Amino acid sequence: MAQAPPISLVFKVQRCKPELVAPAKPTPYEFKQLSDIDDQEGLRFQINTIHFYKHDSSILQEIRDPVKVIREALAQTLVFYYPFAGRLREGPGRKLVVECTGEGVMFIEANADITLEQFGDVLHPPFPCLEELLFDVPSSEGILHCPLLLTQVTRLKCGGFIFALRLNHTMSDAVGLVQFMMAIGEIARGACAPSILPVWQRHLLQARDPTQVTCTHREYDDMASTIVVPIPLNDDMAHRTIFFGSKEVSALRRFMPHHLKQCSTFELLTACLWRCRTIALQTNPQEEVRLLCVVNARDKLNPPLPNGYYGNVCVFCVALTTAGKLCKNPLGYAVELLKKAKKNVTEEYLRSMIDLMIIKGRPHFYVVGSYLVSDVTRARFGEVDFGWGKPFYGGPAMGEGRAIPGVASFYIPSKNSKGENGIIMPISLPVQAMERFENQLNILIVEGPTSHL
Repeated sequence: MAQAPPISLVFKVQRCKPELVAPAKPTPYEFKQLSDIDDQEGLRFQINTIHFYKHDSSILQEIRDPVKVIREALAQTLVFYYPFAGRLREGPGRKLVVECTGEGVMFIEANADITLEQFGDVLHPPFPCLEELLFDVPSSEGILHCPLLLTQVTRLKCGGFIFALRLNHTMSDAVGLVQFMMAIGEIARGACAPSILPVWQRHLLQARDPTQVTCTHREYDDMASTIVVPIPLNDDMAHRTIFFGSKEVSALRRFMPHHLKQCSTFELLTACLWRCRTIALQTNPQEEVRLLCVVNARDKLNPPLPNGYYGNVCVFCVALTTAGKLCKNPLGYAVELLKKAKKNVTEEYLRSMIDLMIIKGRPHFYVVGSYLVSDVTRARFGEVDFGWGKPFYGGPAMGEGRAIPGVASFYIPSKNSKGENGIIMPISLPVQAMERFENQLNILIVEGPTSHL
């Protein structure tokens, strides 16, 4: 059982006045259209990441200030990624366009009266005082006419530091964001240019002419214009971070029939969590429930996208059934639904979804009765190196989707207090539902109680 971080930990952060960091050299003034994946309603929100770095006592040749190093590297990186320094505008048909103004991204220098060690042996969301480590500058968080990127570098008393970032999701997915952060890291370590040069070419993921929806997309079923919160969110919410190591995965795999023994860990865990969560929420047995999984569709395209493309290339695969069938059937039923949904994601499925965006006016994905899972275990957040080595933790700053809390969860690579590798999955539910959720997990993982980080 891993150790939970001290959520009650309170510390002071002294922030300098936010500033705009512009590209280090003049960049083109032009208008660049986003793709028809980028500008869908469901991506018009901010995503947050956070990286914790230890003090590197081996660096003796000079005292380096992470704030200065990262600020300068960011300015140089923006010469290559200059659309990030612009502002989004909305044109006819709700089409989003970047006006490459070169105004810059928002940067905050800060100091905290705390050491990295005080955060605990295991770092994972939710983080204490996150709003202090990634400050939402008033009037900066809009999708249109606002900075597309905000970074905060916070020095710690121990000599370590925290790098936090907020990105307008329409600009990039996790793969594209990591590519950008890797570029900052390379330049911070002395490179003159990123090893992978950025490629815009968002026209490669524009709708066809004429548009043609050739596949079924239950993730975009018609929904009321006002998003209905699918679970009773209130102040009486419980937050847990569940750790799945090899022991827990093996325990779940014993429930699989012979033909599903080789299912992936992702399929196994996702089916388990979807089923346990649905039971915990006591959903009406006749109600439709959806599992939406974010799929990186880069490997579905032929010819492939150019190396360096940093736009959104994500699509949802959808497993759909009734709550009654999901809860009453064995775990293998949910695994088979998910496997079938994943097989549906082809290049034609992606192209059909893009065309649907135009036909339906860039809709939001269906929320009511839905559970959304995004696996970032392979996104390489933990490899971003600004010259102080790899982060102690690198990944999502929040354990669930910020736009619709309680609906979306991330899978994040982690270790427990014993140093065992595994996957953590933060989840939020009403208190009583969380108790039922934990009970269901304990039933399935019979080799011991579910590990709470």
